[in-house]
Amino acid sequence: MRTKSEIIRDWLPRYTGTPLEAFGQYVLLTNFRNYLDIFSEISGGSVQGQDRAMQTITAENITMVNFTMGSANAATIMDLLGAVMPRAVLFLGKCGGLKNKTRVGDLVLPIAAIRGDGTSNDYMPPEVPALPAFNLQKAVSSTIRAQGFDYWTGTVYTTNRRVWEHDETFKAYMRQLRCMAVDMETATVLTVGFANRIPTGALLLVSDQPMTPDGVKTAESDRNVTARFVERHVRIGIEALREIRDGGYSVRHLRFEN
Repeated sequence: MRTKSEIIRDWLPRYTGTPLEAFGQYVLLTNFRNYLDIFSEISGGSVQGQDRAMQTITAENITMVNFTMGSANAATIMDLLGAVMPRAVLFLGKCGGLKNKTRVGDLVLPIAAIRGDGTSNDYMPPEVPALPAFNLQKAVSSTIRAQGFDYWTGTVYTTNRRVWEHDETFKAYMRQLRCMAVDMETATVLTVGFANRIPTGALLLVSDQPMTPDGVKTAESDRNVTARFVERHVRIGIEALREIRDGGYSVRHLRFEN
């Protein structure tokens, strides 16, 4: 296999256990298996690729992919999705709230992400901002409000570092950046989506408040977040993609030129 197209057309089914023709034109990305289970309960679809690195489920021309955690895996799935060139990709991730005003269970709709991940530098120069497709974020916004909820907006800091909650120097740096939230994937998903000409957005669920010792995520607190807020997160993602699908909207925010 000599070309990227040959590689990703072979690797997407290999990683997911899902044939190319079975993928929907609209994609939800997640880091968590229980998101797939909830999507299955809502849609009646079944999970594919139980023995593969990344599981999927497809219903109503929407495919959810669990690419697991981290910027390297985020870049991998955004490369592999180039084999099917979806019309829209929405990342449903969890994040740490960095502001005192955010609460666990809040939604964050990013307007941009800071590329502290490192991985995205392999795809675009560091000066290129990580931005979501505007019309995709607009559809998510209208879906949230139509369901009677609200959200925060702002910038997300994406890091490739998982254990930092003890590091006061790192936390001081993030305070200087004045970001709304921190995660490990958003900037990577947006940047690699942009590099591959795939319209991409993100909707994040605040799962913890890591700037204070009492707010650091634990097994118990994560179970509480899952029980109380994850189904809403999934339903909003589905409805946003349905709005785009049924309205026939283009969500590409730029004309890409070679």
